[in-house]
Parts: sequence; structure tokens; C-alpha cells
Amino acid sequence: MLSKDKIARINELANKAKTSKLTEEEAKEQSALRAEYLQTFRSSMLNTLKGVTIMDPAGNDVTPRKIKAMRKNNKLH
Repeated sequence: MLSKDKIARINELANKAKTSKLTEEEAKEQSALRAEYLQTFRSSMLNTLKGVTIMDPAGNDVTPRKIKAMRKNNKLH
């Protein structure tokens, strides 16, 4: 999970970019923060998907093989 300070800084830079031009240093910082945010989000989403079981109306487990394999191998990819 990204800290509240980092999320606030992402929003601050985004708002500044809407009203004026970011400096080169600010643009690099924004890019790095966004990349960190996306990495954290993707990791969290994969962990959520690993815990999902999909059942059809008849009660059969129809969870995709890829998700089952991730659980079995305890891998994210």
C-alpha cells in the first residue's frame, strides 16, 4: 500500500500539471510515483484474484486454470 503522503504528492503534482507546467524534476518525480503506484495496485489486484473462486449456477468451480495455477505455485505471474 502506498503511503498517504505519496498519494497526496501524486495528486499535488497532477493538479499543478493541470494549471501550469511541471519542472523537469517534478515530471520525473511524478513519473516515478505513478510507476510505484501502478506496481502496488497490480500486486494488490493479483493477490485479490488469487483468492477468488468462480462458481457457475450449478455450483461447479469454473475458476480459470491460470488463477488455480497461481494458487498452486504461489506465484503472481
